[in-house]
Amino acid sequence: MELTADDARKSQDPICALPGRYYTDPDLYELEKDKIFAKTWQFAGHISQLSRKGAYFSFRIADEELFCVRGKDEEIRAFYNVCQHRAHQVVQGEGVARLLVCPYHAWSYELDGRLKKAPNDDKVPGFDRSKICLTEVRVEEFNGFIFVNLDPDAKPMDDWYPGAREELRAYVPNIDDLAPALWTHAEEDCNWKVSVENYSECYHCKLNHPTFATGVVKPETYNIMPQGHCLRHTTVSANLDRMTYPIDPNANEHAGDYGSWFLWPTISFQVYPGNVLNTYHWEPTGVDTVTAWRGWHTPHGDALDHITQLAQQDYDTTVVEDIRLVNSVQKGLKSRGYVPGPLVLDPEFGVNSEHSIRAIHDWVRKAMG
Repeated sequence: MELTADDARKSQDPICALPGRYYTDPDLYELEKDKIFAKTWQFAGHISQLSRKGAYFSFRIADEELFCVRGKDEEIRAFYNVCQHRAHQVVQGEGVARLLVCPYHAWSYELDGRLKKAPNDDKVPGFDRSKICLTEVRVEEFNGFIFVNLDPDAKPMDDWYPGAREELRAYVPNIDDLAPALWTHAEEDCNWKVSVENYSECYHCKLNHPTFATGVVKPETYNIMPQGHCLRHTTVSANLDRMTYPIDPNANEHAGDYGSWFLWPTISFQVYPGNVLNTYHWEPTGVDTVTAWRGWHTPHGDALDHITQLAQQDYDTTVVEDIRLVNSVQKGLKSRGYVPGPLVLDPEFGVNSEHSIRAIHDWVRKAMG
């Protein structure tokens, strides 16, 4: 008797969620720093922060202190923020400098990382400045956003996230003119993956996000599909006359559309109707704590009343609603009573399918070995 596709589906054991220890075990979280955060493309900042030669800003990834700087040759580079002499941090915060001077013993470096001068080095036999350089890391610009990868052998972003760069640019035609205008953040008492997974499915939207589900998207049309290491969110926008800011749906091809591109593991680009771009990125701060940052981007970073109002509405509704959800999930993951249940994998995909969660779990398992 020949087995049909339906019979095969029925005979398979369902795929279950990750065990709770993936979200609660401090040792696994420490391993993630090496296996995930140090081997993936991580958001660092925006090119508007490096608008002139010598401009720099510092940031942190996986317990590593780093900084980006624009060189005299206009190239953007990224370095570990550690002096090659006695390991003091070279820079703090952001600023502009002709040379990078360590505040501990005044060792100075060119903007391309080469050692220029160390006080009294001419008295040291065999001291060769040409052999001393700040340790550089991979850096890429993605539609004006700066990403770094601590893995020198990592594949380019376009290999990781095929098509995402071009698709995002189509949804935000003026993306080259944009800069961060304002930031909101939420401190969540959960593992970073809990928050990422919550963002990456809309199974819960209709029940828990009434404003988003009626004023921005139509949940019954919501779909999320893997695209390399990207999760591509597509949906039909809600009635545009319900939006709280003016939209000209004829301004360009995607003026009336909503879209989202989550780039594994910790950032998403989200476009609201009207080609309004916001970013969502996660900064893990412990095994069961994470800061979720929402950035709103406008032409030249100008303050716009309707963007300020939209950001506040988004925070007061979707963000606050999600904090309640993810904090509750983290408590449940610590419970002796939690047994991972089967993921809802609808063969037809759609809003009530968790194919996106399966993709995330596969990426986690593969990365962790």
